[in-house]
Amino acid sequence: MQHPVINQQPGYNPQQQNPGQQFQMQPTITTQPGAFVQPAPGSVWMPLPPAIQGVPTGLEYLTYLDTVMVHQIKELIEIQCYYAFEESGCCERQCCGPNRGFVMHVVDNFKREVLTIKREFKCCGGGCYGCFACVGCCQQECIVETPSMGVLGVIRQRCGFMSSNYDVLDADGNVVFQIDGPCCCMLCGCQDKEFPIKTANNGTVVGAITKKWGGCFREAFTDADTFAVNFPSDLDVKLKGVLLGATFLIDFMEFEQQSQNRNV
Repeated sequence: MQHPVINQQPGYNPQQQNPGQQFQMQPTITTQPGAFVQPAPGSVWMPLPPAIQGVPTGLEYLTYLDTVMVHQIKELIEIQCYYAFEESGCCERQCCGPNRGFVMHVVDNFKREVLTIKREFKCCGGGCYGCFACVGCCQQECIVETPSMGVLGVIRQRCGFMSSNYDVLDADGNVVFQIDGPCCCMLCGCQDKEFPIKTANNGTVVGAITKKWGGCFREAFTDADTFAVNFPSDLDVKLKGVLLGATFLIDFMEFEQQSQNRNV
């Protein structure tokens, strides 16, 4: 994830904050099953959106969307919706790998920080070792915040066996969604990897976080991952932001390789 100027603080330079991975988020509107509409490459998708009561500043974009494509990138290119970069220490990236703590800064087209995703370092955890999540000190989680409204929610690893399991909590600590990933052996296959999003009360599938298969060469020799985050278009924007945060935690825990931690 990489680094434009953010935070609206004079002199703030992400280059000085030990940046790690970088991501670009593209808006995608589903017009019919299997059909997607995306803006033209290099275009700014929307002008400065008007404020909406009850919606965190900068997340007004999400009000109109049911899908966001998250692309891991190596270089800063034209921002079309949001752009995220990881802030973490190079020693932690080298030594702790996918378990490292980080702060993920998400900014919009106008260089405003609109989401902050925080993860503390915790040992163990991970998809194939979900049983460690039964121990509190190993339970992985991310806190999703906005500058304008504070904490939006939390993504917390849930105890499981040979699979990834997560609870999605709202700002009041209520479990709203559950995300149950595929068995670890399925993560090695040559296909999309889907993590269904289910309601916590009755298990109804309302969306999914999908790691898109990029082909054998790309998967083996690059870290340019692509995720599709799908949710109901009328879902509370704050929960849409939390589900975007879940995408980053899933990426780190399930798909990051040690070789990707060499960035300094």
